[in-house]
Amino acid sequence: MTDMSLGRALRNNFLGPCPGWYKLTLLGFLILNPLVFFWVSPFLAGWLLVAEFIFTLGMALKCYPLQPGGLLALQAVFIGMTSPDQIWHEVSRNIPVITLLMFMVAGIYFMKPLLLFVFTRLLLRIRSKVVLSLAFCLAAAFLSAFLDALTVIAVVIGVATGFYDIYHRYITGLDQQAESNINAEHAQTLEQFRAFLRSLLMHAGVGTALGGVMTMVGEPQNLIIAKTAGWDFASFFLRMAAVTIPVFLCGIATCILVERVKICGYGVTLPDTVRQVLEDYERKTSAERAPQERTMLWIQGIIGIWLIAALAFHLAEVGLIGLSVIILVTSFCGITEEHAIGKAFQDAMPFTALLTVFFAIVAVIIDQQLFTPLIQFVLQGSAQQQLTLFYLFNGLLSSISDNVFVGSIYINEAHQAFEQGRISLEQFELLAVAINTGTNLPSVATPNGQAAFLFLLTSALAPLIRLSYGRMVIMALPYTIVMTLVGWLCVAFSLVPATELLTEWQWITLPKL
Repeated sequence: MTDMSLGRALRNNFLGPCPGWYKLTLLGFLILNPLVFFWVSPFLAGWLLVAEFIFTLGMALKCYPLQPGGLLALQAVFIGMTSPDQIWHEVSRNIPVITLLMFMVAGIYFMKPLLLFVFTRLLLRIRSKVVLSLAFCLAAAFLSAFLDALTVIAVVIGVATGFYDIYHRYITGLDQQAESNINAEHAQTLEQFRAFLRSLLMHAGVGTALGGVMTMVGEPQNLIIAKTAGWDFASFFLRMAAVTIPVFLCGIATCILVERVKICGYGVTLPDTVRQVLEDYERKTSAERAPQERTMLWIQGIIGIWLIAALAFHLAEVGLIGLSVIILVTSFCGITEEHAIGKAFQDAMPFTALLTVFFAIVAVIIDQQLFTPLIQFVLQGSAQQQLTLFYLFNGLLSSISDNVFVGSIYINEAHQAFEQGRISLEQFELLAVAINTGTNLPSVATPNGQAAFLFLLTSALAPLIRLSYGRMVIMALPYTIVMTLVGWLCVAFSLVPATELLTEWQWITLPKL
């Protein structure tokens, strides 16, 4: 093999079919990072790495972020921006999240027949797009208040994938001919159907944020904040209510408004052709459903009740509950072959690997102390300024980083300031509210701000319905503006009066640190 052919082979093999400009950009990153780290500033190099990683997330449809992001993370270790021990510490600390992805998402896979049955009937019974969007948003919000947002979005993705597969098989035929060969009418209908599914998924994704911020079990950082502040479930909900209830109501109003005004990709209705296909599919499957299949649906329904109860009462870690769902569903539905079980893990494992790479970037943020100047600046302000700045900085950083990391860092710094006597107990509790709402609300601005959004972006469904990073940012924009502004107004003006009123209620025993 000649040197020229060898070089061409290396270029072709590196990141495979990715565009040439993307490959050159990544190589430029890998060349620039050590130069900035050793010759300019490790701190600047750290922020540069964060920006580069966000770029790889933004180009997820050009190349799955695991490979380019993983190369950046490996280089960070080799040049000393972080260490394998620090990365392992972050991974170990987030084992519940990793096991959730490994087992809960796979468990939901085995319950797809039931979910598709329920949501197909819901979609076909509700003809108003506004009402349907509201139903998806409210359902996601309610479930996310008790379940993990990733679990909820995994359910919605599974249902949307089922809808898409039904119609796609119809227009392409059993031989799965290329989409380029379908007629123009079907192609136009398919694009409208994709837009319809995108809007439902985004409404559901935002719903997970609206509901997840309310309770201590809604998001992982909520639990960290609640434990640090010494709050139980009821105390957490009541203290957050001054911010979360107005934001929830305004979020629901935004859902209705964007559908009626038809902006940012919303307002697209379900094509009549697709509705007919889905109705025909439902009638056919209902008629052909054997007694054994009906029994399987009942079994999955009972196991679904177990899933909700186990998660709501925290009978075990979420990942273990997911594993129990896998065992129960496969045992009682007759799924015993290894390859049939293995298919359930195909969607979750790439994202699990990507999340582990994300923890490596978080390790760089810790070792290079990228957030330290911001925290010190915030604590220098007045009591009221601290609330506003904690909310805004948490929102800004959570939209470009991991909100679990941001929330845990800020609550630990605030608690340390309280223990040192720099702030009072009352101020610490107010800061805890600002930190929790700050990490959950403005972070809907970008896919990497919310784990549920990132999971949706990197799912197998996203490229099928043309849901890119940029499109998600645009579709989230109305929600981002409303939720961020309403949350900021509540933190700045109504949080203190609401807390003072709360302390006057004699029937509530306020927890002490």
